Amino acid sequence: MSPFLTRYQKPVLIALAVVLIFGVSRVQSRLNAQRDSMGLTRMEPLENAPPMLAFTTVALGGFRGLIANALWMRVNDLQEQDKFFEMVQLSDWITKLQPHFTSVWIHLAWNMSYNISVKFNDPKDRWEWVKRGIELLRDEGLRYNPGEPLLYRELAWHFQHKMGQYLDDAHNYYKGAWIEETLDIFPNGHPDFEELLNPTTDETRKRVDRLRNHFKMDPAWIREVDERYGPLEWRLPETHAIYWAIVGLEKTASEKLKEKDLISLRRVIFQSMQLAFHRGRLIFPRKGTTEFMYAPNLDIVNRTSRAYEEMMEFEPDMLQNLETAHKNFLKTAVYFLYSYNRLAFANQWFQYMVKKYPGAVPDGQTLDEFALAKVTEDVGESSHDRVKAVLEGLLTSAFTSLAIGEDDRAVGLDRFAQKVWNRFESELPEASKERVGLPPLGELKKVVLDQLLDPEVGLEEQLRAQLRTQLGLSAPTADPAVTNAPPAAVEAPAPATP
Repeated sequence: MSPFLTRYQKPVLIALAVVLIFGVSRVQSRLNAQRDSMGLTRMEPLENAPPMLAFTTVALGGFRGLIANALWMRVNDLQEQDKFFEMVQLSDWITKLQPHFTSVWIHLAWNMSYNISVKFNDPKDRWEWVKRGIELLRDEGLRYNPGEPLLYRELAWHFQHKMGQYLDDAHNYYKGAWIEETLDIFPNGHPDFEELLNPTTDETRKRVDRLRNHFKMDPAWIREVDERYGPLEWRLPETHAIYWAIVGLEKTASEKLKEKDLISLRRVIFQSMQLAFHRGRLIFPRKGTTEFMYAPNLDIVNRTSRAYEEMMEFEPDMLQNLETAHKNFLKTAVYFLYSYNRLAFANQWFQYMVKKYPGAVPDGQTLDEFALAKVTEDVGESSHDRVKAVLEGLLTSAFTSLAIGEDDRAVGLDRFAQKVWNRFESELPEASKERVGLPPLGELKKVVLDQLLDPEVGLEEQLRAQLRTQLGLSAPTADPAVTNAPPAAVEAPAPATP
């Protein structure tokens, strides 16, 4: 070989390679444009991907699919062997090779939250894995697949089912941990939207920054969801399920998707609204502690009812089942409103239910009769012991509600107990009253109250003190009058007209 060729061989080859790479890039760009115009491109190029992910998706080219398939088969084998921890690493590799492979994100998040978490006995350890499953879907899966409804549905399901339901032994720990996690963002459960949308202080700007960057939530969407379905308690998981389902529907509205995928998101909404109605209000009975309990959110009756009716429109094939579910919800709503002494609204929804579902209650049945039937449906009319047990339960709930500041419920339950007592006594034959009649209601109240104020078997000290304050009893040794009843309370605002 001549010295000339030896001297210029490498530069020529390098120049030729550059020209060829440039030519290929031009051809590839034209091919990509044609594939996109013809609708042949299923997955968009990754944007803002980490360096390792960008490298693997480009460097391996078409071999990514082959490697991912091999790993996926290995993952299935490991699942059958209950080797969940090994599955985590392999699934992570698959997401890096095929970040648009929706099933892997769902499979990996489910594995963390449902399979691995229950391997631990400590609720704190379980929560870490549940939280990792949520973060995987929210922070990574949706980052690369913002138009995939199944990922939104899976994320919402984690909030609604894994955290919100009662199937996991550690569910209360999850709820408490989530309250702690969101406390700085939603300190009172219901945010100041103007403050979140237009922060004016450094503290508020930090909260908004954490809301956007850590929780990946948009203040504008939070307000939209609350105005459409609220007022909601934003420290509860079912509220976040509603949020992600709504965002999923909006983000995928322009996509050509199967209707069943969108229906799964809509189902999350009405199922979570049902949860939010039944227990969508947080109560912290002991001041200065993080212990919490639930109460119904009676201000969303109309919006929960509307969520059922929207599902009827979207799922005509399930109309009969949805109508039955809606009718049962209305019965519960009427009963809850009645129990909380919101009599005008209870009657309003009672009339709506009777009109919409003829036969839902016996002909001619009044609101009072309906509410009493709900309490006494399992109580034999002549069963002295069972009726007495129901009365004691109602009175215990009334005094306990009074102790924690639930005045409306206390008044409603006290009045309810009076009606149950009156009904039993009025239907008892005169000849049987001495033998199986009930003690005067005042005596039952005194027995229940004495038990609740007893330091040995009653309420905890703080709640006993709160109850005495509400009843005007200045000292533990005071003998409360048997006529003491929960004070009347200001009626809460009405829900919108059905």
